[in-house]
Amino acid sequence: MPAIPAAPANHLQLASVRLPGGTALYDVYVVDGVVARVATAGPAAPGAQVVDLDGRYLIPGLWDEHVHMTQWALAANRIDLAGAKSAGEAADVVRSHVAGRARGDGLTVVGVGFRDAVWADVPSLALLDGATSGVPTALLSHDLHCVWLNSAAASRYGVSVDPSGLLREEPAFALTRELGKLPDAVVDAWVLESARAAAARGIVGIVDFEMTWNRDVWLRRVAGGFDAVRVDAGVYPQDLDRAVAAGMRTGQELDGGAGLLRVGPLKVLIDGSLNTRTAYCVDPYPHGGRGLLTVSEADLLELLLRARESAFVPAVHAIGDAANAVALDAFAAAGISGRIEHAQFVRSEDFARFGQLGLTASVQPAHALDDRDAADSNWAGRTDRAFPLRSLLAAGATLALGSDAPVAPLEPWTAMSAATTRSRQDGRAPWHPEQALTRQEALTASTRGRGTVRAGDPADLAVLDADPLAVSDAGFAAMPVAATLVAGRFTFRGGL
Repeated sequence: MPAIPAAPANHLQLASVRLPGGTALYDVYVVDGVVARVATAGPAAPGAQVVDLDGRYLIPGLWDEHVHMTQWALAANRIDLAGAKSAGEAADVVRSHVAGRARGDGLTVVGVGFRDAVWADVPSLALLDGATSGVPTALLSHDLHCVWLNSAAASRYGVSVDPSGLLREEPAFALTRELGKLPDAVVDAWVLESARAAAARGIVGIVDFEMTWNRDVWLRRVAGGFDAVRVDAGVYPQDLDRAVAAGMRTGQELDGGAGLLRVGPLKVLIDGSLNTRTAYCVDPYPHGGRGLLTVSEADLLELLLRARESAFVPAVHAIGDAANAVALDAFAAAGISGRIEHAQFVRSEDFARFGQLGLTASVQPAHALDDRDAADSNWAGRTDRAFPLRSLLAAGATLALGSDAPVAPLEPWTAMSAATTRSRQDGRAPWHPEQALTRQEALTASTRGRGTVRAGDPADLAVLDADPLAVSDAGFAAMPVAATLVAGRFTFRGGL
């Protein structure tokens, strides 16, 4: 995509726009990157740069509240295993790729997106070795909590694997980081390409939870010309001392970030995932075990107290119902609000505590459809409280929608469609439709609570070719975006 010329941001008139749910025409005036006025459509204002939107619909720009941006960009350049219905089928996909690749390039073959939780067979070292002819190969599960290796890759990266060939949790995370160590210029170009694609879908900002010291990575990218979206760059506990010493705090705009880069939340992972059966649950899984609590209750409380003292907003990864209970207890004991990332499985008695504690539930609606079979299998008879968007909202939680890309695509309309229909229009009945949101609720949860365009808000905007409150379900899922603006500057401009 060619670079978009910078439009004057001091005085812009977006003429003849509609707001969702209505037919009246308005003009929206942008001054110095802020929505200055929303008024009935009229003549061009003196000195304004006028862009005629010809009756299109204007909404606040969309945020993806949970992204692993480097991993998402890398995934676009790796073998897609999402369609593999068995370990044998995944091995066959890899076998075809290895057979067709150039010999002797020395690179590790990397695949992404497999879902072994719903396979009838199981991954094994022997199976992958037989498919890869000694070429180092590493396959990442869709939730990034598991890596399936062949012997050559295990040797290359100095890791030990059992006959399954699988690494889980922290060993998997560590290897995933190693697999991402490509030249900065290559990765940064892929990230920019992915961010521009997100802007073309109405995205104006992301919360990036890449597992690294993210500040310097993003400062390098901005210095190199990255300008597609805003970025809140998360911090992990291992870097908290470094961040505090640098005077960082959540929400702080970073010098050198061109007004696009801020410090994000403190990300703390306390359990695993449903796919790997490591999400920490009250009841045992069908095959035994309750999952893993990867941070003790005492250590979690200490981290939240440190976050409170250093002005960091905690973002606690909790998927299982027992993990969510532990997180809620810690927030209450620390006397701090914050975010729970995922909140996929919650005890009925815990919903009210989200509202009482003023917590944000940072949720990924597409996961409900991706994982419905795994949930029905592993949480049988209890999935009325799985991916419980309506229950969380009714309890007073603030919802923030995202993708967890590359676990699901960085595609906000897919997420909002999943939230509002609990289905994919694929012939399957909606899954627990009682947990669905309305479209307006989904839009509000995707726009940091803005919901509609108002004077005084940042001019982070998305222009749509259809009314998001009136189109069909299929039209909503594939919403055509005509333009996206950040602070009054076009980051995507389609057919306007």
